[in-house]
Formats: sequence, structure tokens, C-alpha cells
Amino acid sequence: MLTRQGRPSLADGIALGLIATGAVSVGIGAIFAVASAAFEMFGAAPAVLMPIHDVDLTALDDVSGVSAATVDSALVTFSTMTTGARWMLLLEVALPALATMALCAGVWWLGVSLIRSRPFRASLGWIFGLAACLMLAGALLGQLAGGIGRAMIVQDLAAADPAVEDVLWTLLVQFDLAPVGWAFALALIAGVFEIGRRLERDTEGLV
Repeated sequence: MLTRQGRPSLADGIALGLIATGAVSVGIGAIFAVASAAFEMFGAAPAVLMPIHDVDLTALDDVSGVSAATVDSALVTFSTMTTGARWMLLLEVALPALATMALCAGVWWLGVSLIRSRPFRASLGWIFGLAACLMLAGALLGQLAGGIGRAMIVQDLAAADPAVEDVLWTLLVQFDLAPVGWAFALALIAGVFEIGRRLERDTEGLV
């Protein structure tokens, strides 16, 4: 609700401030996630979730009500790993995190702009447009980078023991297309802010 001066009410201002603060907190969390992934990937013994051919989970054989159980991934700790694979696996985490940071920056700036009663800033359209591009890149290129990194690991292991390919997938990329839909939604939001800015400018010119 707006006050007589066109400013948000105290309650709305507090709510917008909390949303903006929450967005900043999530953005900082994404930065720490990338830093943590970098320390893990470039550490002495990185652990990587590897897709494997379906393997029977014998631990549940004697459990009543379970007819069969298989696992399709395993957390594998490596003593050695090529630098290229490490970078690819880091990109798998970093690209979606960049999209999260851009989105949080947009939400924070939108909250500040609403508090100041200036929602249609040119910068908001650019920020949400950038977030849409990064979301799309994180969804497709990030997952592809992860698949390539794991393939590089398997290829390196198979050079010493070809039987590894009977357990680990040589190349398996399972795309999650949900972030692609969010990317299109963010692109639409960016367009809304740009159209709103033009309408606001045209309206001011008529007054």
C-alpha cells in the first residue's frame, strides 16, 4: 500500500526490506557454494558423484517388502584427477550459482527501487535479462560441463583399467529443463520492466 506521498507504507517497507535482505543472503550463500566446490575439486582427494550402470543394492535383500533395489550413482573419492576435469566439475556448480547471484541482485535492486517508489529502472531490465541468460547457460552448459568432466575422469581411469567402463558411464548427461523455463520467465520479466519504463517515460512526457 502507498502512502499519500506515493511511498510504501511502513509495513510494506519492512516487508520489502526483508525480501531484499533475504535475496542478498541467498546470493552470499551461492558465493560460498562456489568457493566450497572449488576447495573440494582442487583438493587432494575430491569426491565426485559419478553415474554408474545399475548395480544391485544387496544391503536391502533381506528387508521385508523390498523386491529389488539398485543404485545408479556413487560418491567416488579420487586420489588423482586431471586439471581439465576439475575445472569442468567446478563449472557445473559455478554457472548455476552465477545465475542465482544475478537473480538475487535483481530481487534486491527491485526491493530497493520499490521502497523508493521507482520500480521501472532501466537497470532492472538489464539485470533480469542477464539473470535469464545465466540461468539458461547454467541449465544447459553447466550440466554439459559436469558430464564432460565425469567423462574425462572415466577416460583417464579406463586407460589403466578398461573394466572401469563396465561400472561407470563413459558419458551420461541428464538435462534438467526446469531452469530453462525459469530463464524464459526471467526474460519475460525483463521485457515487462523495459516496457514499463518506456510507458512511464511517455506518461511523464504527457504531463
